[in-house]
Amino acid sequence: MTDTSVELEMAPSDYTKEMWDKEFLCTFTVNLEDEQLSTKMLVENKGEDSFDFQAALHSYFTVSALENLEIKGSFEGKEFLNKLAGEDGKGEMQTETRSAITITEEYDRVYTGVNDPVLNDSGTGKALSVLNTAGWEDTVLWNPYGDEGMGYNNFVCVESVKFDSVTLDGGASWEGDMALKPSAL
Repeated sequence: MTDTSVELEMAPSDYTKEMWDKEFLCTFTVNLEDEQLSTKMLVENKGEDSFDFQAALHSYFTVSALENLEIKGSFEGKEFLNKLAGEDGKGEMQTETRSAITITEEYDRVYTGVNDPVLNDSGTGKALSVLNTAGWEDTVLWNPYGDEGMGYNNFVCVESVKFDSVTLDGGASWEGDMALKPSAL
C-alpha cells in the first residue's frame, strides 16, 4: 500500500467456507494515477481441485440526470440478456440495435462481448471511459428507473463483468484489469 494505492485480500475463512468451500485467494488492487483510477482483480486457485467462478465489479456512477446520459461502446449488434423480459423469470436474450444506450425504463441487462463503455454526460460536459484491458469481457447496465426512493435519476450502474464461468485448475489464476479515465466531452 502507498499514498495512492490500496490492496485488499479475501481468503477462505469459516464464514466463506459455509458458502463456498474452495481454497482461493482474491486480491483487489486500486491505484490512483495522474490520468485515471486503475484496478486489478487477481483470483488464484490455491488448492489442487479446479473450481468455477464468475466476477463483476459493481460500479455506481453519479450522473447529472438520466436524460443527459448516453452510454457509447460496441453495443450495436451484440446480444444481451434482458433480465426484466421473458416469462420464466430468467430473462430473455435480445440483440441491441443501438450504438449508444439511453436509459428510459428500468434496466438490468448483461451485454456479452461489450467491454468498452463510455459514459457521456451532457449535463456536466464530462465523459468517463471504462477501460477493460484484461479479463473483463462483458458489461452490465443497471438502473431502477422510476424508483424515486433509490434516486434513480442521478446514477447508473455500469459493471465490468466476466459473465461466462471461469474454470481455474489447481495452482492457476485469472486477472481482470479495469481503469476509469475521465475526460471532457
